[in-house]
Amino acid sequence: MTANEQIVRDFIAAWSRLDVNEIVAFFAPDGTYHNMMNRPVTGRDNLRKFIGGFIKDWTETTWDVLNLVSHGDVVMAERLDRTRVANKRVDLPCCGVFELSNGKIKIWRDYFDLATYTRAIVPAN
Repeated sequence: MTANEQIVRDFIAAWSRLDVNEIVAFFAPDGTYHNMMNRPVTGRDNLRKFIGGFIKDWTETTWDVLNLVSHGDVVMAERLDRTRVANKRVDLPCCGVFELSNGKIKIWRDYFDLATYTRAIVPAN
């Protein structure tokens, strides 16, 4: 396993602790998270606000790595994110593309189907 692969695996594992400061510490100071449903968010302060905002209602999460491949400073991780939002379970297939620099995440792009998440947390009419 390469150092960059280990960093991404450690980052993924950190989400289970739901500690926004720990999560954001994996990013470079000018790191960017592009959750494809939103505009990119850059800088640790902005990342802390953005990530903290959407995990505030999470009571637990475990991300299972299904496949992980890398080439140089790029690591791609196919995951199944298993999250509990209040009393609702969400199992969300995702694919994250990470660009690393000097042991930190420079850019993280995450791809998933928003409807899968929404159907799990919004009651059907």
